[in-house]
Amino acid sequence: MANHKSAKKRSVQSKVKNAVNSQYLTKIRTNLNKFYNFLKDNDAEEVQNSLKEVNSIMAKAVKKGILKKQYMSRKLSLLSNHIKKN
Repeated sequence: MANHKSAKKRSVQSKVKNAVNSQYLTKIRTNLNKFYNFLKDNDAEEVQNSLKEVNSIMAKAVKKGILKKQYMSRKLSLLSNHIKKN
């Protein structure tokens, strides 16, 4: 456990940041699952809306430094290819 005041503060900040980052990652995972479910149901309009939502959330996560830009690009490319195949 931290003994210095600054170390305790850093520990608290780290826990808060970890919680926020986890919320973002959970939101991304949830929306990806929705996307795949809409894709499975062949609901074209909902698939497009879901892709926009995933793109928006991932862009915000990249902007905040939670995800890497290359990961987002690769994932969105993969999702777009899934749409083209169906």
